Amino acid sequence: MSRACRIVSPGDTSPRSDAALSRGPYDAVMSQTHAESPLSTAVAALRQDGTVSVVARVSGEVRPRVSVEPDARHYSASIMKLPILIAVHRLVERGPLDLARPVRVHDEFASQLPGHSFTMDREEDSDPATWAAMDTDVPLGELVERMVTVSGNLATNLVLDEVGTDEVAAVLADAGCSDRTAIVRGIEDYPARDSGTDNLITADDMARLVVALAEGRLAGPAASDACERTLQAQEYRNGIPAGLPAGLVIGNKTGWISSVNHDVALVRAPDLPPVGLAVLVSAPGTEEEREAGIARIAGAAWEEITR
Repeated sequence: MSRACRIVSPGDTSPRSDAALSRGPYDAVMSQTHAESPLSTAVAALRQDGTVSVVARVSGEVRPRVSVEPDARHYSASIMKLPILIAVHRLVERGPLDLARPVRVHDEFASQLPGHSFTMDREEDSDPATWAAMDTDVPLGELVERMVTVSGNLATNLVLDEVGTDEVAAVLADAGCSDRTAIVRGIEDYPARDSGTDNLITADDMARLVVALAEGRLAGPAASDACERTLQAQEYRNGIPAGLPAGLVIGNKTGWISSVNHDVALVRAPDLPPVGLAVLVSAPGTEEEREAGIARIAGAAWEEITR
């Protein structure tokens, strides 16, 4: 069913037979008790005429603990920066890149549509520091930090030029992401977007991505730790982190544009393996309403995860 909200017991670590699946997990649409759960209520309140996807995956488990619209495709917004972060640290680990490498700051880029280019808009960026360094050299590592912690758009495109979309695709493939997720162009590459080339994600793929990072399946220990430290330094914490209990170690990446707010987090709790939690919201309302809704959903999802 299109509005399924499925919750799996913590001990469910392997695929079930069809007979077992008929007994659980169960659908919000089918269960009146579940329909009134805090998670279902929070999702319904935020969804309106849009789409809300929620997936929680625990390291070592085959099935997600929480799954609401897991495969719905959403425009990625700045969540695209998450696999780019992993891609750059993988290349540093292998040797082709060095975080100390100087990168010349510029605002014009080649489009993914052959024969076209585009110039970025300073007013659309939350990172003035990179713009202030125009026509000077900035260390690659500094751009990587700005890309994530303050969600810098210009920094992202400069880093993506160093990494390339093929390496980003390799990260997604190694994490086990589906072909419903694709990061294939830079920010504000409108020629490519208008030709049908766009960045799309699903909640299940993003939860898989951060769990794979935590499990060390995407990079070695040093590179994996560097990615986590950057995510934990995130300055935008009004979504998932705001809804979770104190005492957790949370690294997250947000993304937002008009009618879209997303948050993806890698959560470490004392009594659990690493948890990947993704809440993607493409729905009406204000940015503040969507952020508050993500926080409520995260809190309700955490109750289900730890039940």
